Amino acid sequence: MDVREAGATDISGLVARAKAGDRTAFDGLVEAYAPRIYNIALRITGSRDEAQDCVQDAFVRAFSALRRFRGEAAFSTWLYRVAVNVANDACRRLKSQPMLASELAGPGSDDPVPDLGGMSHGRHGADGPDEQLARAQRRDLVLTAIRSLPEHHRAVIVLCDLQGLSYQEVAEVMGTRVGTVKSRLSRARLALKERLEPHLELLRT
Repeated sequence: MDVREAGATDISGLVARAKAGDRTAFDGLVEAYAPRIYNIALRITGSRDEAQDCVQDAFVRAFSALRRFRGEAAFSTWLYRVAVNVANDACRRLKSQPMLASELAGPGSDDPVPDLGGMSHGRHGADGPDEQLARAQRRDLVLTAIRSLPEHHRAVIVLCDLQGLSYQEVAEVMGTRVGTVKSRLSRARLALKERLEPHLELLRT
C-alpha cells in the first residue's frame, strides 16, 4: 500500500489502531509511508545507506511518540517532520565525512534535479551507457550540493521542489509560516544554483 493509494479514512483508522497498541496497524503505516520517507531522507542526506537507516530511525521515533500525536496536524505532516529531523541529525554526523560513490543514489533512482532555471534537461527514456553515466553524475552532483546547504534550506528545497509539497504543507512540517517557507526556498534555490554553476555544461547535456 502506497500513501498515494491509501485514503484519508484508511490512514486515520490505522493511526487510531496503532495508538491503541495494534502493531499490525503500525506496520500498515510503515508500508504506506516508507517510500516517501526514504525519498525525503535520500535527498537530504545524499546517501542510500543513510536514507535506509533514517527510515528505520524515523519509524522507531514515530512509534515511541505516537501516543502523543493529537491529530492537530495531518499524520503525514507529523511523520514528515520526524523524518526531516532524523535526516538532519544524520547530516550533522556526516558533515565532516566525504561521500563515497558507493553511497550515492544508484542508477535506478529518479534524477533529483529541481527546477533551477533550465539547468537540468529533464529528458528521460531509453538511455545508452554514456547517458546513464552522465545522468548518474548529474544526480550525484545535485545530491552533494543539496547536502552542503544549511539545514533549513536543505529541508525546504527537498520538500517543495523534490517532494512536491505545497507551501502550506511545508510550513506545517517545519513549524513555521508560509512566508518563511517562500523566503527560505528562494534563498535555497539561489544557493543551490551557485553551487551547481561550475557544472552547468554537464547539467544541461
